[in-house]
Amino acid sequence: MSEPLPAPIPITTKPAGAADVRGNAMAGGSALLLPGEHFAAALCFLAAGSVGLIWVAPELANGLYLSPHVVAVTHCFTLGWLSTTIFGALYQLLPVVLRVPIRSTWWGHASFWSYAPGVALFACGLAAGSLPTRHVGVALVSFGIVSLVINVALSLRAAPRRGVVWAAIAVALTFLVSTVGLGLTLLRSLDTGFLAGERVRVLALHFHVAMIGWLLIMVVGISYRLLPMFLLAHLDTTRLTRNAIASLAAGVVALAAGLLPQTTALNGRLADVLAWAGIAFIEAGLLFYLEQARRVYKARMRPKLDAGLRHVAMALVFMSVSAVLGPVVFYEGSAHSRLGVAYVTMALLGGLVLLAVGQFYKIVPFLVWISRFRNDLGRRKVPSVGDLYSARVAHCGLLALSLAIVLLVTGEALGALLIVRAGALSFTTGVGLFVSQMLRMAFVPGRDPTTKQAVSPIQNVGATR
Repeated sequence: MSEPLPAPIPITTKPAGAADVRGNAMAGGSALLLPGEHFAAALCFLAAGSVGLIWVAPELANGLYLSPHVVAVTHCFTLGWLSTTIFGALYQLLPVVLRVPIRSTWWGHASFWSYAPGVALFACGLAAGSLPTRHVGVALVSFGIVSLVINVALSLRAAPRRGVVWAAIAVALTFLVSTVGLGLTLLRSLDTGFLAGERVRVLALHFHVAMIGWLLIMVVGISYRLLPMFLLAHLDTTRLTRNAIASLAAGVVALAAGLLPQTTALNGRLADVLAWAGIAFIEAGLLFYLEQARRVYKARMRPKLDAGLRHVAMALVFMSVSAVLGPVVFYEGSAHSRLGVAYVTMALLGGLVLLAVGQFYKIVPFLVWISRFRNDLGRRKVPSVGDLYSARVAHCGLLALSLAIVLLVTGEALGALLIVRAGALSFTTGVGLFVSQMLRMAFVPGRDPTTKQAVSPIQNVGATR
């Protein structure tokens, strides 16, 4: 049975911080604060990760994916940019998509102020080789994630409708908890060495549970609602989305079973069969998701794509390439470490990171528009959401990021340090342009093109009527 097509986030006239169980998203300042602080922290982690790419360029060119420096920078993108962005999006969109309020806003703030500093400490501890800093960071991150999972799970339990989006969130959160467990195992091995030669297999398992089980399944679920809304496409993709979620989840479970050291020790052939079966399911899930996105783009009522949707389209292209590289990397094994690093770069930076940047260009300007113009709607002409940022700068950023992915992957595959450094510099430039756009919306007074009057970025935040 198909689900109703998504509707834009409604604008409420209730006092700030109130919640409507029918699913109204609050436009008041207190309601925007929780997702806003997540988005602000995510931008900081994205900037830190992009600068870190320049720092670890020599290690990337040599395929040293086990380097603590590379691991630290990777977690700036996974835990810092992607996960923090998803957490903020969940807090903003759950009341709309599932028509249920967040169980506890206060607990949401508490989990954020544990999680965000924890990610920073964890990454710094890895980069600096500081064991106490790393352990404190891990403890804070773990508490923050567990708190968020409980908070969101209680909201899911109360949801009146349990469709594919509900399922995607529930499955993704389950894999998120598994990711934390695997990460703690790897950290213990880093301190004690108990995994020995199996460390690479467990690392591959940790990476794919995080990338596919947690991040990609969540992206598939959220895209089911957001992409048709952004593209003005009236198209039912419920079946494709359901198939994508089921295939990806089954693939991660099978791959995990094949990569577990216990399975290898028991029966090496069985481990290989399970791993390849998992890869087949994951490839099928990716095809379902890419087909879902293709159909939505094709059915759009708005022929011209804005900057955000062009970012998403390019991310889908890179994701398709990573789907081709994945089986090749698994077949070659750890003997070709540079190819493995190129695969991770394509999937992580080219696929998920770029896609999140595109979604940012759609979600954040809309939230800023609500905070600045919601009380003026119907009273005077107001600018469009697209007027809040420069499309030219956004497209330049997309060009820099896309070029960066090509250079990074090429340089890593060839072991060419100069090409990797050029790619890292291009990526940092693209991120810099993107962050400058977000800062412009948040802090720099804009100009209403319909009235030629200056408009404060914080106008009407928290106002009631």
